Order: sequence, then structure tokens, then C-alpha cells
Amino acid sequence: MVRAAAIPLLLTGLGPLVSRYDLILCDVWGVVHDGTAAFADATAALERARAQDTAIVLVSNAPRPGGVVERQMAALGVPRSCYDAVVTSGDVAREELGRRPGARLYHLGPDRDLPNYQELDVALVGLEEAELVVCTGLRDDTKETPEDYAGLLARIRDRGLLMLCANPDIVVERGKNRIWCAGALARSYKVLGGPVLYAGKPHPAIYRTVLARAAAITGKEITPPRVLAIGDGVSTDLAGAAGQGFDCLFVAEGIHAAELGFDTHLKPDPERYAAVFAAAGTWPTAIIRRLVW
Repeated sequence: MVRAAAIPLLLTGLGPLVSRYDLILCDVWGVVHDGTAAFADATAALERARAQDTAIVLVSNAPRPGGVVERQMAALGVPRSCYDAVVTSGDVAREELGRRPGARLYHLGPDRDLPNYQELDVALVGLEEAELVVCTGLRDDTKETPEDYAGLLARIRDRGLLMLCANPDIVVERGKNRIWCAGALARSYKVLGGPVLYAGKPHPAIYRTVLARAAAITGKEITPPRVLAIGDGVSTDLAGAAGQGFDCLFVAEGIHAAELGFDTHLKPDPERYAAVFAAAGTWPTAIIRRLVW
């Protein structure tokens, strides 16, 4: 049980926190947009923080490269003026593949992710010829569930292949719908005894990439106490921040809204907080209903 003495503040806006930090690492899906449209209040808050000389890096578990995500965000109405850089788990997955020249890989995911491998020294092959599996998601996340992949995952396990998971998220919300992600397949594969290498939050590799990018932007090394992570995922954003020694502003009206009680007019209570945040073993620094200034 997480100690009740650590109950975080419920803030009405980001503004009072900004002066404490040199860098804000902000989650994208569920915080900046919902997969269908940008959240105008959230992007405006990031613009105001950036105007106070706080670097903003958007950190996403999207399995696609950051440049692709930037174009997708622009189409949803996210202004380029609200961030300095984007780092994705897709970027980190590509870095890992770059360390495996000539790798024969089996792509597990939708065809729309095939461009992820452009300019990499890898070969896309069938399962029987593969030495590595790269999982970017379900092939049709509008219809399928992880249970549909039980047979395929067993075949991969029987070959003893490493799975590189390019999106550790289990689910995301696309508008009003919940969509299964690559992390759900990786979780099932681990249950079967298969080895998994994760490219995104909460795992350390993505934070090494993020901090290197932030240092290039700001011209200085940024220490963990001067970093604020903003996100709505306990097992990704909050756990990742805790592992790196960053503070965390938790967005409550995200994927954990119902568990926390923020989807109703009921006042959330410490017992709800404890039940949710126990998964990360820590409390966030503060909670905000949604990202606003």
C-alpha cells in the first residue's frame, strides 16, 4: 500500500509548477490529443511554459519515428509552437535495430508501420526465417484483441525469438474507444515465457535519448530534480518518472479516470488514489484533471 501521507496536491493548472523545472517531458496521446483532435487548453499550457524558457519534449510510446508523429499531430491541430522536440518509442526501436545490422526481422503490426524500417540495414522476412520480432501493434486494432494472437505468439515463443516491443502501452483511448497496443501482445508473450525488449516508457532507453535531445536543445545538462514528467499512465508515465527521479504531474482525466473517480461528480478519495498508484509504487508530485495553464 502506498502511504497516505504522500497524497499529492490536486492542482487547477500547470502554471504554479513551471518555474521549478528546466525541462518538461509531456506525454502525447491522452494529454495533448485523443487520437482524433488536439486539446487546445493543453497545447496552450505548453506554449506558455515554453515562453518561460522551459524546454518541452513530447515523449510518446508511438511505434513510429518522431517525424511521422509530428506530421500526425499537425493534422490533429497540435501547433509546432508548443514543443521543442518529439521523441518516440519508435525512435528508440530504430536505434536498437541500428545496432543490429543485417538483422532478419518479422514485423508484427499493421502495414502502416512498414515505413518504420526505411533506411535501416534490416531484412523483413517470414517468421520461420526471422531472428527477431518487432511488434508495433495489432494488425487491425479496430477489431482484434490480444487473444486473437495466442497461436502466433506460441509459435514465436517456440522459436525462442526476442520480441522488440516498439510501443509498451497496453491500451490507449482513440476518441471514446479503447484500443489495444503492442504492449498488450508483449505482455502476453512474456506470460508464455518469451523474451521482450521494450523501447519506450517506462524503460530507461527512451529517457537516455530524451535527455540527450534536451541537452542539445538547451545547451546544458539537465539534472533529474529539474525535470517534470506529465502523463496519464501509471505504468508508463508515472513509473518511468519515478525510475528516473523526475517529478510527475499526473493527468487524471485519462485512461485511469474511472478508477480515480474523475469520470463522475464524485470526489476522488485517498483509497482510490492508493489503489491506482500502488501499481507504480509511488505517488505523483501532483494531480491535475486535464492539462491546462
